[in-house]
Amino acid sequence: MSDSTQGNIVTHRGPGRVVIGVYAVFALAATARALFQLATKFSDAPIAYSLSAFAALIYVAITVLLWRGTTSSLRMARNFIIVELVGVIIVGAWSFLDPAAFPRATVWSHFGEGYGFIPLILPIVGLFYLRRTKGADSKDPSVS
Repeated sequence: MSDSTQGNIVTHRGPGRVVIGVYAVFALAATARALFQLATKFSDAPIAYSLSAFAALIYVAITVLLWRGTTSSLRMARNFIIVELVGVIIVGAWSFLDPAAFPRATVWSHFGEGYGFIPLILPIVGLFYLRRTKGADSKDPSVS
């Protein structure tokens, strides 16, 4: 089967549905929050609100890529999840080391403390899930 016709065989069942669901909730919440912050309060905390918008874009991209469920989209999702994990770690550490840069919280501030640390845990779960599907690690487009 070609990559474009594989569809969403792996990601729309069982744990994949849960992973996509959590990413979708974060995509919607982070996007709504970031749009509001950028439109009404940007000057209060430009770094924090810009990072919130970046996080929102990452969550949207991951949600769409996981939903597509093709081999190439799962590979791309893995790359975005790695960016997400690195972002959470960098922003989390930065928000502790330089609190003045974060007068307002982002979804990734303090490693996602305001969200029950789900932003720190979610990319680890996402990478583990993708590793188990094997589709994201495969070089062969016929493997899902």
